[in-house]
Amino acid sequence: MPTKPDRPSLEEINASVRVPSVYEPSFFQKFLAYSGPGALVAVGYMDPGNWLTSLAGGSQYRYTLLAVLWIAILIAMFMQALAIKLGVVSRLDLAQAIAGRLTTSRRILLWLLNEVAMMATDLTGVLGTAIALKLLFGLPLLWGILLTILDVLVVLLFLRFGIRRVEFIVLAAIVTVGVIFGLEVFRAHPAWHAIATGLVPTPRLLTHHAELVLSLGIVGATIMPHNLYLHSSLAQSRRYDQHDPRQVTEALRFARWDSTVHLIAALLINALLLILGGTLFWQTTGHLSSLQGVFYSLKDPAVVGHLASPVMSWLFAFALLITGLISSITSTLSGQIVMEGYLHIRLPLWQRRLLTRAVTLIPILLVGAVVGFNDQAFENMIIDAQIVLSVALPFTLFPLIHLTSDQTLMGAHTNHRATQFVGYALAGIITMLNLELIFA
Repeated sequence: MPTKPDRPSLEEINASVRVPSVYEPSFFQKFLAYSGPGALVAVGYMDPGNWLTSLAGGSQYRYTLLAVLWIAILIAMFMQALAIKLGVVSRLDLAQAIAGRLTTSRRILLWLLNEVAMMATDLTGVLGTAIALKLLFGLPLLWGILLTILDVLVVLLFLRFGIRRVEFIVLAAIVTVGVIFGLEVFRAHPAWHAIATGLVPTPRLLTHHAELVLSLGIVGATIMPHNLYLHSSLAQSRRYDQHDPRQVTEALRFARWDSTVHLIAALLINALLLILGGTLFWQTTGHLSSLQGVFYSLKDPAVVGHLASPVMSWLFAFALLITGLISSITSTLSGQIVMEGYLHIRLPLWQRRLLTRAVTLIPILLVGAVVGFNDQAFENMIIDAQIVLSVALPFTLFPLIHLTSDQTLMGAHTNHRATQFVGYALAGIITMLNLELIFA
């Protein structure tokens, strides 16, 4: 028999944002009131793992993999919509809903798996921030890595203002990153007709092994476990009459709108990265297998010609720094959701942040001690982190689909048979793709 938790998910922000009643007429007011959680989730679709795969896709295959990007985001929209539905209808986050149906030993096992996944997510943020600090200020990687411990202060400072202001700050960061890459692509003068062609999927994506592997990398870097846990909780941050079926239906509708709009923004940013790689670095001799290589290539006339500029390099690194810092907020909240849901242990957010960061630093410092603190080693760790997330993903997707198909839990909002079929099919395909990526 499923058990109910004794406290709501992320109690500090649960039902903390008042929204207009379903009986009030203004669509725009309601949309603004419900907007925000999608921005926090969208950050997870713009981490350094996505940067590397998008830039590599553009530099190697020009615009061909644009089709893979929008397909991956469509799948993400579907899965995030299920996470939203679970949170809004059941008032449980994904960890609480799963844990309520498991024995203690299985709960602990799943917590361990997801905790490792949360640390892998945090690792990409740490390394992305450290690399950005080195590129911007010449700070040695070791010092940059250690300095990221202080981002707990950033997290606490933001969360003190309430979740609404945090959402606004994150949205501003997303807009800033989008504007930066938009300007860089505009200056690069891409071939728009070729971009339009790249948006159309081709059989070559499946038959050409190298393109297939990179396509799998893009899909694998897009759908991540922590975003599903996070969204199932953040969807509960709006305050309304939970006993009014019309209000619940409206909350579900606007939460999906919020998610869709912000995931489209994430798609555009990743597409801009791929277009930038395809415009400036396709068929060039630049060393583009690393973020540092892209940074130096952007100001090298031998690689990008007359477009070379220190400003373009600086903006690239600044955008990397922003996404690294903002990801600290989402990884902290996701880790708290997983720990509370599976173990029923609640820590102050600053303790949770320090615990995650301390454990995350262990493999980073070990690798640094063995092979040295160099960019390539740490960017390989970012790629390895995607593999860890790929392993954890099936243990998130299949329970999510199962739970949202449970009529006892979801009532009138239970998944239709078609939704179940599509959900399980996508989960199976993603699992197989990730296995292919791991063993490719």
